[in-house]
Amino acid sequence: MNVAAILNEKGRQVVTAGRKQTILEIAQRLSEAKIGSVIITDDKDAVVGIVSERDIVRHLGTSGQDVLNRPVETCMTTNVISCQESDTIEEIMAQMTSRRFRHMPVVEDNNLVGLVSIGDVVKFRIAEAEMEADAMRQYISAG
Repeated sequence: MNVAAILNEKGRQVVTAGRKQTILEIAQRLSEAKIGSVIITDDKDAVVGIVSERDIVRHLGTSGQDVLNRPVETCMTTNVISCQESDTIEEIMAQMTSRRFRHMPVVEDNNLVGLVSIGDVVKFRIAEAEMEADAMRQYISAG
C-alpha cells in the first residue's frame, strides 16, 4: 500500500498559512480545525515550513507568552521532510519514527497534494493487518 491510498480515503485538504502570520493565529487555526500541524507556504504555494502544536509549546516554554505575537517563521521547522503518493506506508512510517515527527506533507511536482499523520499511517496499517488476518482465516477454514 502507498500514500495515495491514505489520501484517497481521508482526503487531500491541507491547512496552510503564510510565514508572516503570528504564532497566535496559527495556534487558533490548529484549535479551530482540531489538527496538529499547519503547513507554511510561500506566495507561490510552495512548502517552506511546518509548525506543530509541539513547536508552539516549546517556544512558549522557553520564551513565554510574548512569542505568540512573533511571525510563525520564527517557530516553524524549515527542513521539511515530504513524501510522494507512490511512497509506501512502510517507508513513511520508518521516516516518521526515526526522525520523530508526526506529520508529513505529500508533494508531487513541487505541489502540495496532501498531508499524512502518524495516526493516518497507524489506522491504515491496522486495517491492512485485519484484512490479512481475515483472508488467512478464510483460507484456513476453506481447508
